[in-house]
Amino acid sequence: MSTHSPAGLTDLDHRIAGCRACPRLVTWREEVARVKRAAFADWTYWGRPVPGFGPADARLLILGLAPAAHGGNRTGRMFTGDRSGDVLYRALYDVGLASQPEAVTVDDGLELYGVRITSPVHCAPPENKPTPTERDTCRAWLVQELRLLRPTVRAVVVLGAFGWQAALPAFAEAGWTVPRPRPAFAHGVRVTLAPTEAPTEGPTTAATDVAAPLDLFGCFHVSQRNTFTGRLTPEMLRGVLRTAATTAGLLP
Repeated sequence: MSTHSPAGLTDLDHRIAGCRACPRLVTWREEVARVKRAAFADWTYWGRPVPGFGPADARLLILGLAPAAHGGNRTGRMFTGDRSGDVLYRALYDVGLASQPEAVTVDDGLELYGVRITSPVHCAPPENKPTPTERDTCRAWLVQELRLLRPTVRAVVVLGAFGWQAALPAFAEAGWTVPRPRPAFAHGVRVTLAPTEAPTEGPTTAATDVAAPLDLFGCFHVSQRNTFTGRLTPEMLRGVLRTAATTAGLLP
């Protein structure tokens, strides 16, 4: 069985959901799930690390920051049930990469077309601010996910400077060459990473040895602060997604 099979990614998702490596994040996510927000008092919160979402053979990866306390930490799916997700999924639908414009629950029927969404930190952090240690601890999960996606993924949209800084070392470990000095984050920036012969660590197979460049695209994060102030408009987001999807071979 090749390492990019659905079974491989499903197993990784299960292991991520059971992670308890960061005590501060474990305490916070479980407290939020217990106390809840009044508007969601009748919900049974997920309250665990949130794995990635999307097909195992995705050509485009969208990389966020971390789950929202009352979004992904409640629903169990990336960017589902919060304002940031409302903006992101609407844009994905508008450019033809999602089956519907809203993401409300894990069983709402939403499908992504050739796109997977993940994050460098899988637990909801206090004040949406994971520590550098928490970021680095969680990197191993992102590296494994990238290795599994390596045969098919051709472009990545990174949302925000935090995700950009967290992602670059992971790409290097997963089998791509990151330029030095490391490229700086900016909205609309595009950086092409050349493949290495194989991932720098871990087992390799014919699947993981597939060599292809990876195009990274920077995009302001879909946070309420950015979208409410107009720093990131729907047009700007659609523009980056459309360019990345075209580069990945998903759109003409």
